[in-house]
Amino acid sequence: MQYSEKVMDHFMNPRNVGEIEDASGVGTVGNAKCGDIMKVYLKIDGDIVKDAKFKTFGCGAAVATSSMATELIIGKTIEEAIKITNKSVMEALDGLPPVKVHCSCLAEEALQAALWDYAQKNNITIEGLEPPKDSDHHHHIIEE
Repeated sequence: MQYSEKVMDHFMNPRNVGEIEDASGVGTVGNAKCGDIMKVYLKIDGDIVKDAKFKTFGCGAAVATSSMATELIIGKTIEEAIKITNKSVMEALDGLPPVKVHCSCLAEEALQAALWDYAQKNNITIEGLEPPKDSDHHHHIIEE
């Protein structure tokens, strides 16, 4: 499995690890099947994401995508923040192996879940923000 230098860098030296005590929004997403769990904390002041931290329990790609996702969201307006997708995370990391693409989807969902939490706490509606999905949707099991 070939990881880009950026993925390796964010895995070996992840940015923004930790938690924010009085976070404006917290999003936790997990995938029971592959065992990756991501928790993202956002500090939002006015309309700007001032800080973002994460705690990820998972593989190297899960750590790297969380790290890059928090880097991408810091300094953005809420409007810009909701446009950060797994694609933007993957592009910023110079790509991911196909079997690890779901990690970037989790990173996107963790950001969205934290923004949703912020919106709920402040009783606001963020245009274009969806409520967190059932985070198990990466691995559908077809019941007989």
